[in-house]
Amino acid sequence: MANGRSWLKALLEIIKVLFESSRDRSTPRTWHQHVVPYKNGWAVRREGNKRITSKHRKQSTAIRKAKRIARKRQADVIIHRQDGTIRDRVSFD
Repeated sequence: MANGRSWLKALLEIIKVLFESSRDRSTPRTWHQHVVPYKNGWAVRREGNKRITSKHRKQSTAIRKAKRIARKRQADVIIHRQDGTIRDRVSFD
């Protein structure tokens, strides 16, 4: 039984560390949406995320999707060029 308690204690300690580290962000996460080049098309990606939200064949379609999300969250849409530089920014705050 002592083994079971030590396992549970370790698990609780891990959960506590993960919870506290998620609260310690110096900058809060934003809902800004980036329209970025992706493979043979375009993608929408939330700022700070590695995973994409959606992928599209046309940049215009990706921009519409990003605007829909940003409007709901009162965030910005950052539109990138094919080379990755920023082309435009649209604010919905």
